[in-house]
Amino acid sequence: MSHFINPFTDYGFKKIFGQEVSKELLIDFLNSLLLGERVIKDLTFLNNERLPGDEDMRAIIYDVYCTTDSGEQIIVEMQNRTQSNFKERALYYVARALSEQGQRGRGWQYSVKAVYGIFFMNFTFEGEEAKFRTDVILSDRDTGKMFCDKMRQIFITMPLFDKDERSCTTDFERWIFVLKHMETLNRMPFKARKMLFERLEELCDVENLPAKERHMYERSLDIYRTNLAIESYAKEQQEKAWEKGLAQGLAQGLAQGHTQGHAEGILETARKMKVSGVSMEIIKACTGLSYEEIEQL
Repeated sequence: MSHFINPFTDYGFKKIFGQEVSKELLIDFLNSLLLGERVIKDLTFLNNERLPGDEDMRAIIYDVYCTTDSGEQIIVEMQNRTQSNFKERALYYVARALSEQGQRGRGWQYSVKAVYGIFFMNFTFEGEEAKFRTDVILSDRDTGKMFCDKMRQIFITMPLFDKDERSCTTDFERWIFVLKHMETLNRMPFKARKMLFERLEELCDVENLPAKERHMYERSLDIYRTNLAIESYAKEQQEKAWEKGLAQGLAQGLAQGHTQGHAEGILETARKMKVSGVSMEIIKACTGLSYEEIEQL
């Protein structure tokens, strides 16, 4: 077993960021994340299970839910697998926390505290520009100036963080490096620069876990690894199905082209192969077309 716990597991993430006894770690991380924007001096953990206001609504369970010393609410989530409508889910989480601040009666004047949604993602958004950190605010479309500061979302795409230990220059980068590589580390880096990492080392050492907690962690780790294996298998089967379908389609197209005796069948097959990303060498070998003919498709 690894020296340190895996922070991508449900147990590991909440062990680091979701406990009263270690809330100084969360405070330090949030201050590094929001450097130059605000300073958090203290946090109070809230009930992370939000029951529905009526029977038609659904309950929400946040990974970590807390409020700052000045009243802002912070939601911290770890999402390991890609999910349909994840952006919408993240927006709903923040909107729900905002709406729950509403008070009954005519005396309430829509005064709300800001809600921060911080979302660690162990995947990338498909079809979008690769970006490690995405900060979302409510702003004017023309000027880019912030319109309202009551909603903030920060998406942290862990696979896109590519700095090594030596190239980390900020506390935020050091935090991300440690979180991303923690399970494979033999020692906790940055202790000489930041004392808090000594506390992190002590907290996350698997050998320091009591027997009951170690059992909980091992179970959480097994669930995490099983989910990754299932996702990997599903992706592999999808790729095989795509390749098989492409091969069948090519064979049918070629057969149709030869049967009809028209060059159009060959050209159509080559066009489909080119759109699908098949190399020109393979297209040439399969269709007999020249490189010039393929380029003109």
